[in-house]
Amino acid sequence: MSLLSQEHMLGLNGYSEQDLITILDTAERMREILNRPVKKVPTLRGLTVVNLFFENSTRTRTSFELAEKRLSADTLNFSASGSAVSKGETLLDTARNIEAMKVDVVVIRHKSPGSPHFLSRHLDSIIINAGDGRHEHPTQALLDMLTLRDKFGSLKGLRVCLVGDISHSRVALSNIIGLKTLGASVLLCGPATLIPRHIERFGVEITHNLDEAIQNSDALNILRIQLERQSTGLFPSLREYHKYFGVNRQRLDKAASPLTILHPGPMNRGVEITSDVADSDHSVILRQVTNGVAVRMAALYLLAGGRAPSPESKPE
Repeated sequence: MSLLSQEHMLGLNGYSEQDLITILDTAERMREILNRPVKKVPTLRGLTVVNLFFENSTRTRTSFELAEKRLSADTLNFSASGSAVSKGETLLDTARNIEAMKVDVVVIRHKSPGSPHFLSRHLDSIIINAGDGRHEHPTQALLDMLTLRDKFGSLKGLRVCLVGDISHSRVALSNIIGLKTLGASVLLCGPATLIPRHIERFGVEITHNLDEAIQNSDALNILRIQLERQSTGLFPSLREYHKYFGVNRQRLDKAASPLTILHPGPMNRGVEITSDVADSDHSVILRQVTNGVAVRMAALYLLAGGRAPSPESKPE
């Protein structure tokens, strides 16, 4: 039984302010476990989690796997390459066959938007969205929000700017929903060709001037150019993109106050961000990575903790 108002984590839409605060508060406690000499608790012992990844991933997959192991769950990793999927098996048949092996939680990444929602209607397992196409990436947004809360104490009234390829990013929508729910204001900055039409309905502001965005923000969350999801002709060249929307030290030095820099990774150094920014004291990028494990531990615990046969939290 979920300890949140939602049974699954398909996206952040529908999660209440209290739900998000509960996840972030729980993640802080999970982070304490990561700092112990023995970084493992038996909280989810007896549960089986499958990481069902139909797209390549390094950070997200590794982070989920580590979170599962820290909570003592049994972990099964699935890769589409070399599986029955490459022979024509459908997503649903694949998932049903895996669930028949008595899996409790399915963590899914898939190129098709809505894939986690589809599985939630056909499986009894708890579904966690690890990224579905251009749609959402809820745990990435949660770790971004935890990192900002660590830095600023609260998200209420915080001015956060998402810079870059908004149209092709699954991180952007989850961040917009989560940040707005917790009281932050959200500004989007990028070329007009990389900002979705009608995105203003989510209560965000838009600018195509990076220097203006820097002057009106407390934090920049810099998104990479996702060439693998783009059609051609959305901007003249990477060099020109960097000229107008690349975040560098010269631009940040003109800010009215020091900005906090986030990036969900992987970074294209020299395109959307320069090394002197990524490696500077303004950057909390490595903090995001640490918080990613804690947030995913929290999500697994809050969604699946009620199913675990042993809910204790003492070290093994």
